[in-house]
Amino acid sequence: MKKVLIVLPLLLLLSFKPKEKMQTVIITTEFGDIKLKLYNETPKHRDNFIHLVETGVYDSLLFHRVISDFMIQGGDPDSKNAVAGSQLGSGEVKGVPRVPAEFNAALIHKKGALAAARDNNPEKASSNCQFYIVQGKKSSADELNSISQKTGAKYTDEQKQIYETVGGTPFLDMNYTVYGEVIEGLNIIDSIAAVPKDRNDRPLKDVRMTMKMGKPMKVK
Repeated sequence: MKKVLIVLPLLLLLSFKPKEKMQTVIITTEFGDIKLKLYNETPKHRDNFIHLVETGVYDSLLFHRVISDFMIQGGDPDSKNAVAGSQLGSGEVKGVPRVPAEFNAALIHKKGALAAARDNNPEKASSNCQFYIVQGKKSSADELNSISQKTGAKYTDEQKQIYETVGGTPFLDMNYTVYGEVIEGLNIIDSIAAVPKDRNDRPLKDVRMTMKMGKPMKVK
């Protein structure tokens, strides 16, 4: 009987797997810092983003497209040395493939969501570098019902409450991959989204970024 008592705790210890920590990234701009956490549920996007941050790809790039009540977009390598007024948004990192879509109904386009930009490819694969952060706006229950009917997205009561009270861009759900969210600096998104811009939604004054990895977070 004593042997059984010894073996059981050992088996429980061996079967226990610690939860994977959540990686964080800090985006620094002239308006302040934005701190992001990256979802482990979207490992391909997470790992691609971490690689680009660690290799300095995003340093000195622009938030080249900003739309109030919608989102701020950046990550185009062509933006690093772009002349004033030039249209941006088509650049990619050479030699790096697109990232396969990782749609997850639990990960929605709430305010502060980090998501991958993409072109109209049929697989809905993501750009290998361009991303956007959602500002969005609040949606009514009727608006969410209408969007759900059009897109087929189904929302939990908690998700509905987030869209109704915090806001976001629900019409993008299950169509673009969400792979992280802002945990500090939501006000910085508002500041960037409000800057004067040209007809292509590029800020008239360049909004540059640098990025670095933050401390990993324990998953609750």
